[in-house]
Amino acid sequence: MNRLVLTAQLAERGALRYTPAGLPALDLSLKHESEVTQDGQARKVWFEIRARAIGEITTRVEKLEMGSTHGFAGFLGSQRNGRGVVFHVTELD
Repeated sequence: MNRLVLTAQLAERGALRYTPAGLPALDLSLKHESEVTQDGQARKVWFEIRARAIGEITTRVEKLEMGSTHGFAGFLGSQRNGRGVVFHVTELD
């Protein structure tokens, strides 16, 4: 199963564009910071991930304030050049 659920801060949002199929699309950058337990030890985790919203969800993502924190859900896919991953956002809390 390929499903990612993440609480993150909206760090960047690109301009609204359209896919070749005519769907609205937004490129995003999301920042996550938390503390997790690994092998009984507390560990601080911080990362920034590239994300993309395509379709109806773009309307909701467009309205989010920069720097605001939200729950995002979706799946991981490869970038067009095949290097790295991009988080495809399909749900927003």
